[in-house]
Amino acid sequence: MSLTSNLFFLFLAVCLVCYYLAPLKRRWIVLLAASCAFYLSYGIPAFLCLVYSTAVTYLTGLMIGRVYDTCTDRTESRRRARQIVILGMVLDFAMLAILKYTNDILGIAGQILHGDYTLKGLLLPLGISYYTFQTVSYILDVYWKRTDAEKNFLHFALFVSFFPQLVQGPIGRYKTLMPQLTEGHEFRFRNLRFGLMRIVWGLFKSMLLAGWAGLYRKAICADIDQFSGIALFIVLLYSVELYGSFSGGIDFVLGISELFGIHLDENFRRPYFSVSLSDFWRRWHITLGTWMRDYVMYPLTLSRWMAKIGKGARKRFGKRTGLLIPMCISSIIVFFLVGLWHGAALNNIGWGLYNGIIIAASNLLAGSFRKWKAALHINGESLPWKIFMILRTFLLVNIGWLFDTTANFGEALKVIRYSFTRLHPSQFLSIAAGRLGTAYTPTALAILGAGIALLFLVSLLQERGIRIRESLSRCPVLVQVLIFTALLAVTALLSPMAAERGFIYAQY
Repeated sequence: MSLTSNLFFLFLAVCLVCYYLAPLKRRWIVLLAASCAFYLSYGIPAFLCLVYSTAVTYLTGLMIGRVYDTCTDRTESRRRARQIVILGMVLDFAMLAILKYTNDILGIAGQILHGDYTLKGLLLPLGISYYTFQTVSYILDVYWKRTDAEKNFLHFALFVSFFPQLVQGPIGRYKTLMPQLTEGHEFRFRNLRFGLMRIVWGLFKSMLLAGWAGLYRKAICADIDQFSGIALFIVLLYSVELYGSFSGGIDFVLGISELFGIHLDENFRRPYFSVSLSDFWRRWHITLGTWMRDYVMYPLTLSRWMAKIGKGARKRFGKRTGLLIPMCISSIIVFFLVGLWHGAALNNIGWGLYNGIIIAASNLLAGSFRKWKAALHINGESLPWKIFMILRTFLLVNIGWLFDTTANFGEALKVIRYSFTRLHPSQFLSIAAGRLGTAYTPTALAILGAGIALLFLVSLLQERGIRIRESLSRCPVLVQVLIFTALLAVTALLSPMAAERGFIYAQY
């Protein structure tokens, strides 16, 4: 059941009616039943994988809690709990690794040995990376005593399977999400209005913007030599496609949750206004970044073996650099894992290392950059400097996207060469506008350009602290209805085969 299908919208309407008709303290049962029905629509094997992850994590949490409650010796209780944590995480991650990475690893072997060793029909359950990370964070939170173990299995099952976020996040935390799911919410017109606003905006970004950008990007990538004059636009189109699909999908998910009175964590904060690569990753896929920070980077940086590395580095390079080196190593490891989270293919891992090395180098050279700016009398708060930093960051991000959107390293180098040696924008006119043909290509490009301009304007206003939905809510209701009806109509009528696309990050 695709999130953009008519069947899903009918399903959502039935869920909302049942939710608000149910007794307040039993409304969580409606959410659990809806979540099970939604995931079962993708097949029983995928549903059983979800049940497996839920059961393993639930039992792991209970066992950790029992050790803490019954073992009076603190050292011994931590030792036993640690063993349970390791077992639970191995069981959780093993399913993810087998199902998600087997074909990637076999594909790499095939490239080396010149054969096809991939397994046909290997199941990859919808959203497996998201609910695996969510369950592992729960295990660690119980182990670190940030939260108590959940005793009610059905409550915990709802935490893992809540259907809007199951497809592509955001990655929720037990302590903040669980109470919202189980407490029951009264119907409020504000939640309905604001939720629908965000749903429509998410559809606009994911179906219209990402739809057209993806159509042209794929056409160019399919024959880079033929369209060498517009190779430069591949990464620019991919930036629009990826951001439109992922952030639009998140808007859609957050809007649906808001209809039930549930507020999920924000996952994007206008990342293309970032002034550094570190800033970009604090704004893009925020819940994955904070998950990696809290459950990988901090424990890794504070580990004993990293402390030994830091001690040796302080002796050799001085106090400041010695303190930074463990953090830099942790950053590279974290981004290697982020790349691996996207897939075990070499381009994914290379993309992760690319980001990690640049961020590590930026941290090490931060002092030199400050001296350089001071020597040149550069005002770091001036508008021209901020614009320069935004453009520089955008360039670094797009170089990384290039290795993500091309088939292999050789194709990426070819795109770079063509970008500097050939530029013929008129080649866009020979790419068909989907089913409409080449005659409508100028119109399609105009639609894409106008959509990007609208997205930029809204993002700029938000970056300046203006709350768009709150501002619109002060307009007469008729004006609000007209604005969002028009946006929905434009999205539905002008998107290229939108309903067939889905969301890019649903595959993770």
